[in-house]
Amino acid sequence: MASAKNRTEQLSQLANQSKMDFKPVDDWKLSNLLEDFKLFRSGGAHKITNMLMKKDDMETMDFRIFDFAYTVSTGKSSTTIRQTVLYVHSTALSLPQFWMKPENIFHKLGIWLGLQRDINFEEFPEFSKQYFLKSKDEEYTRATMHDIVLHFFTIEKNWYLEGIGYMMLFYKQGVLLDMPEIKELHWKGLKIYDMLLTEPL
Repeated sequence: MASAKNRTEQLSQLANQSKMDFKPVDDWKLSNLLEDFKLFRSGGAHKITNMLMKKDDMETMDFRIFDFAYTVSTGKSSTTIRQTVLYVHSTALSLPQFWMKPENIFHKLGIWLGLQRDINFEEFPEFSKQYFLKSKDEEYTRATMHDIVLHFFTIEKNWYLEGIGYMMLFYKQGVLLDMPEIKELHWKGLKIYDMLLTEPL
């Protein structure tokens, strides 16, 4: 793993290669705008660094990739979680508030006990096995997660996706991506954004 200084230098170079702007620290307090996302309600001492940024020509889409760290305390000890996050703000988006994550045994148990509800899709059983999808607006979320999106995530495993209105987050929990993986995240994030704009068949 590269040192913090080397990682900042590498990401600065990647931003330049990708024709994106770069900020080593969150001067604009983006974290304050993301308080309603589940990821940003995790732990404390939230910190955004190494931010790659790009807006479209009309400035209707704000696209960013950044490192995000937060601290989780357990008794007398604490652990800092670091991961790479892709963020999109676009007036073209109109998303329900939803949260999608890899499904695990605790979700299955909670569903079986009736403690929580998972939105499943009969036409995509593999997606429904792999992912736990939660939203207060099930009908709107079903319309948003149409066939193209469900097919993509049937193939792509272990991702987290969150949406609220004009905003979207896409990431892998607790994974700080290296340079080739960030390029892949960039490509996949734009693909998901385009798919969410696509009208369902």
